[in-house]
Amino acid sequence: MLKLFGGKSDHPMADIESAKALLGDMPQHDAFKTLQELSAWIGSVREQTGFRLDHQLAVLCLLDDTARPLERKLTHEYFSAHSLSAFQENRLWLVLNGYFEQLLQAYHEVLVRYRNGDKGSAAIKLALPLLATRGISAAAGKLKYAAARYALVEQVVWAYLAEFYAHAETHHYLGERVALSDGLGAHTSVRHEFATVLMWYASSAATLNRADTHLAERLIAHLGQDFAVSTQYEPAISRFAFDLQRPAPPLRVSMEIAPQPSRRYLGVHKLQERIEALAQSLQNSAVPQELDLGGVYEADALLAVLRHVAELLAYPPPKRRNVRRNISLSMNVANGFYKVMEQTNIGQNLGHDIGASCEVEDISLGGFRCIVPAPRPGEMAIGSLMGIKPENLDRWGVGIVRRISRDPMSNLHLGVEVLTNKVTGVGLRGYLADDVQPALWLHNSVDDEDDDSDEISLLMSSDTFSSSRNLQVKLADKNYLLTPLVLMAKGNDYDLARFRRIEHDPAVHDTH
Repeated sequence: MLKLFGGKSDHPMADIESAKALLGDMPQHDAFKTLQELSAWIGSVREQTGFRLDHQLAVLCLLDDTARPLERKLTHEYFSAHSLSAFQENRLWLVLNGYFEQLLQAYHEVLVRYRNGDKGSAAIKLALPLLATRGISAAAGKLKYAAARYALVEQVVWAYLAEFYAHAETHHYLGERVALSDGLGAHTSVRHEFATVLMWYASSAATLNRADTHLAERLIAHLGQDFAVSTQYEPAISRFAFDLQRPAPPLRVSMEIAPQPSRRYLGVHKLQERIEALAQSLQNSAVPQELDLGGVYEADALLAVLRHVAELLAYPPPKRRNVRRNISLSMNVANGFYKVMEQTNIGQNLGHDIGASCEVEDISLGGFRCIVPAPRPGEMAIGSLMGIKPENLDRWGVGIVRRISRDPMSNLHLGVEVLTNKVTGVGLRGYLADDVQPALWLHNSVDDEDDDSDEISLLMSSDTFSSSRNLQVKLADKNYLLTPLVLMAKGNDYDLARFRRIEHDPAVHDTH
């Protein structure tokens, strides 16, 4: 424990016992309101440069420990797979991001005061591992909430992360074990927290939706004991690099990149064995008890995220399937299943609204990258369905958003996987007697005469697909019976499914 020397300030937390009493009286039933209030207290305490440094750090840790159970509760709510309204998402994001913002600033200012030799500095020397570890954890929180919105991370977050690690490295306390939060979680270290947050960000940010971002962060933390930080590049071990002198998002490394003294290499040891063991457990629908997820999650959802992380941490790294080529063209886009339906032959669009426009940067056989001018928050997400129509063509295709990043002007840079360059709106029968459900028929070719496969793909509204229900559909004056094969993908507003089709006379055949 830190030895405390409260000053003569009239601040309510100038005395540690008064601070404990004040925090003990805070209501615990309203996590949102209380976390908001605790964030304000953190800001108030960090401004008290008249506090002895040991007292300031002790009160900050007390505030942090009080806030953590509330933060975990709201974090679970925010990253829940269930959809949040735009109001709920924004409300939670603001309070959680604000909490980590205040905490990061506060811990960093304690580090600055320590380096300046402020009064009480000598008394916190033994607490430096705790300070740096909690500072890195606060930076991780900022990164996580930036990733949830595909936001550009402020450069100062990377700079603080580098400062905490560099100080621990210089003063030889990288591996000292400390409790990240009183009563919550196992002991950790500066090295462990630094490696896990950067490995998570490098393998998950900009490539996963909000719920999966959280699961990836929890899985990476679970696997973190196999991560290493080194000053030397090791071909079979090193995956990413972070520069302490020029802090920025971690980059994938290779032997061709020139070494730098300030560069730290993030690597893995025997990770594949642990990933395979965890995957086997999840395939058997068993979530290990030691896997701290901050809530209850389905094994299938975890397994999908684990495979994503494993692919990006594999050696050798995954290669691009198709060659990209630079191109400049304008494309009309429609975001979401129902917006795409409006552009089809069974939608209500009479040709006046052709969707938003984006500029394509480069293209390959399977997809493209484009820039979308600052959309409204929540409009675009990883896994979103996107209708696509080059301006010089009269047909719509569809793709799925696979990568998102944001530039300083808040424009979104999207990586889109193209599913097909031509869709047709159709009506599906077979639900209720007179019920017709809208769907998108994905053509294998832009030429209808070449679209003669026995199997076809359909995009349907969310939760429409059933593996036990046959459907009827009419396309190009032909009636087909569709037998379900597999649900290929699922988004917030769509099901992508594969069917076997048989030409069919509805007057003779029964749909069931």
